[in-house]
Amino acid sequence: MSSEFEALAKIFASLDLGFVERCLLQAYRPVGSIGRPHRNLLGMFKAELAKRLAGVESYRSLHRLLEVDDALRSLCDLKREEDPYDRATLMRFRRRVGPEQFQGIIADLVKQLDGMGVLKDSVLALDATFIKAYSRRDPEDSRRGLSDVEARLRKQGRNVTLGYGVHLAVDTGSEMPLAAIVEPANVNEKKVASSLLRKATRHKRRVKHLVADTQYSSRVLRDLANRHGIEPVIPYPKNQRRGEKGVLRVDKKFRSHGPWRLKRLYRCRSAVERVAARLRDHFGLEQVRTRGLRNVLTHALLCLIAMLIIALSAHLLGYPDLMRSPVSLMKLTGRI
Repeated sequence: MSSEFEALAKIFASLDLGFVERCLLQAYRPVGSIGRPHRNLLGMFKAELAKRLAGVESYRSLHRLLEVDDALRSLCDLKREEDPYDRATLMRFRRRVGPEQFQGIIADLVKQLDGMGVLKDSVLALDATFIKAYSRRDPEDSRRGLSDVEARLRKQGRNVTLGYGVHLAVDTGSEMPLAAIVEPANVNEKKVASSLLRKATRHKRRVKHLVADTQYSSRVLRDLANRHGIEPVIPYPKNQRRGEKGVLRVDKKFRSHGPWRLKRLYRCRSAVERVAARLRDHFGLEQVRTRGLRNVLTHALLCLIAMLIIALSAHLLGYPDLMRSPVSLMKLTGRI
């Protein structure tokens, strides 16, 4: 067995994935129902994780590996005479399960990590990262995609991106994602922030401070945080609370100004940027090979699940210091 898939096998073996299978079964008919039996649900789920954890760039490449690599076939619960999962099979699986069940899996993983003391009690950070759509612009309406009509444009610096915004809520102490919402790229962060906060605090209710950048500065979000007993640490833009002292602000050079305590808390915001970078670099967040808002949300949730599973297995295998380093954990477990 190659060291890469040996590491995956040990990571999967360290986990009790019974809760995953129970979540997946909720999207399918009971065993014995009339109709064609479904493929192995846990096997398809493992194939989706293997694609992200092993750095497989496309579903076509994953299918080829499943055709020839006995170790990967065994890892994904494929029998000797069984056809490998192709792109269409996995696409039907993701659509059938949908974001609702994958969010349930995330909730269970967050609960396990919280029970192990991995998550901290203090600061929650919000931010968004943007990913390109699997489409080009519609020549009749350049504001949207041609094959993905739900994708929209967003200006980033000097560039204009057609795609989606992945809005993240992150526990800054552990740098673990707690919730995610996907919207077209032109949707402002303020419109998503309240729903994102509710999703995150549903799993982790001991938050003391909410940290976000100036884009999130709104009375609605601040009032919601205060009602939950959470202190908002969000810089005010120039057009809000003019002339007042003792409020947090950030200048054009991204330097924070205001009370020292708020500036110190605001530094925690960088944690969500590191999480977004890991999702892009190590868990395939930018490798979007699907179209439509619901499908892109499913893709993003699977990337979050892969990150949380790495963290959970790192603790179970006795390497808690590697929970944020998937490459190091894969290399280390592959040599044991």
